Amino acid sequence: MIQLSRWKIILVVASAIIGCFLAYPNLLTPAQREALPGWLPRHGLNLGLDLQGGSYLLLEVDVPQMREKRVTNLIEDVRVTLNGDGIATSGLQREGGGVVVTLANPSQTDAAFKALQQLGGQVGPGGQAERVASRLGDGRLRFAYTEAAMNGMGPAAVDQSITVVRRRIDSLGTREPSITRQGADRIVVQAPGESDPTKLEEVIGQTAQLTFQMVDTENSVNDAVAGRVPPDSELLQDQQGVPYLVKKRVLVSGENLTRAGVGSDQSGRPAIDFRFDGAGARRFGEATAANLGKPFAIILDGKVISAPTIQSAITSGSGQITGNFSIQEASTLVNLLNGGALPAPLKVEERRVVTAELGADAVAAGALSTALGFVVIVVFMILAYGFLFGGISVIGLALNGLLIVAAMSLTQATLTLPGIAGLILTFAVAVDANVLIYERMRDEARQGRSVIASMDAGFNRAMGTIVDANLTTLVAAGIMFLFGEGPVRGFAWTLTIGVFTSVFSAVLTAQVLLGYWLKVAKPKKLPIAE
Repeated sequence: MIQLSRWKIILVVASAIIGCFLAYPNLLTPAQREALPGWLPRHGLNLGLDLQGGSYLLLEVDVPQMREKRVTNLIEDVRVTLNGDGIATSGLQREGGGVVVTLANPSQTDAAFKALQQLGGQVGPGGQAERVASRLGDGRLRFAYTEAAMNGMGPAAVDQSITVVRRRIDSLGTREPSITRQGADRIVVQAPGESDPTKLEEVIGQTAQLTFQMVDTENSVNDAVAGRVPPDSELLQDQQGVPYLVKKRVLVSGENLTRAGVGSDQSGRPAIDFRFDGAGARRFGEATAANLGKPFAIILDGKVISAPTIQSAITSGSGQITGNFSIQEASTLVNLLNGGALPAPLKVEERRVVTAELGADAVAAGALSTALGFVVIVVFMILAYGFLFGGISVIGLALNGLLIVAAMSLTQATLTLPGIAGLILTFAVAVDANVLIYERMRDEARQGRSVIASMDAGFNRAMGTIVDANLTTLVAAGIMFLFGEGPVRGFAWTLTIGVFTSVFSAVLTAQVLLGYWLKVAKPKKLPIAE
């Protein structure tokens, strides 16, 4: 095993060259990295919030409001469905997660129950209907979300919110944001390098729920302003405060939006071009065909953007939203729409800013602790095993650190203070492998075996222990990465990279260097045998 194989030499040399190549950008300033030729790597270490500064937000998903809106939409679905089938109702009473329907004519109970069953045909992730109809007797029916559907709304909303928030932050150009769940309905956002949390709030906090609803032309807007709002309509305003009475029934929503982009209207003013998916295009085409000559409202987060009149059926699945937009406003709306709508409003519970000065202090403290740990290990190895064997361990240790930096730069993994702790721990694990090998060599030499036999036995017999120790470390790191969040994951990722690089540097590098020494020096006695 101590033989000086050509493939081992090539592998060690190639690893050192590639490591230098990938780690080199960390020695340059951002401007210098941007000026590098395209074939050279430009990515340096991606520092976390605690090292380079940035913004911290703790957000709470307003799950109760989302459930309230879902039930309100359900009531409108029931109203429209029964009216469309010619079934008269004398009352719609909200109850828990649904609505109790009182029929004007109890003889229509069977027809109404069948219509509600068809309306509740939407199947959830578990394969069960999310909305079910039941008979209460005396011409009364109940149509409601199941308990499982109501309970599942919260976790699903948080997961969807995390995805939407990530897309929106990515549109700002923030690298490697940390977006994690905290508890049942909270989200922690850490954006390294973003020094303005207000800007984050503006982008993250907008729900960006786009809906297309018919304008209620059958009732008076003035009556609605006076407080007499019809039960199937709602009173909204545009950005100038002009009131609009619109039907609660949503024709098409932003969930069917596939693309949005900044365009211009016939007057050359900024506008927003959009396109629906297949289902949205079909529903939009049917709605416009059935309401020719009537106005419909385009609504974003409860504000009427515009209310054009339908001139002809729009079956192409695309259209344009016009309004008094500036280029910047249109671009912001496009980013929000392309990122998707939040399923529920987000409330900011806590905001913090980590300044660049604090981040610089953390970097300095981390660098000092890493250097101090490295020096202590170097002194120990040289004192314990001499300049030759101790020096070989130090060379392997330096290569280990180089490969870790190169791997993290290549993968753009975020380095945090816990990650630096993982880096220092990796150094200790790396020399631990050398200690096992050297002690086994020393034991064999003391028993009178030759230099070659002692060194060969040192590598062979220590490998089992080294593999076992590193496998248990990998298992622990995997568990931390799987179940941990934020800094814990950073620590686990650094530790995982370090396990592979430390085994490589401690074993293979030591074999190559000791094999070369054995070939050149041809020693009669092992230096560490005493």
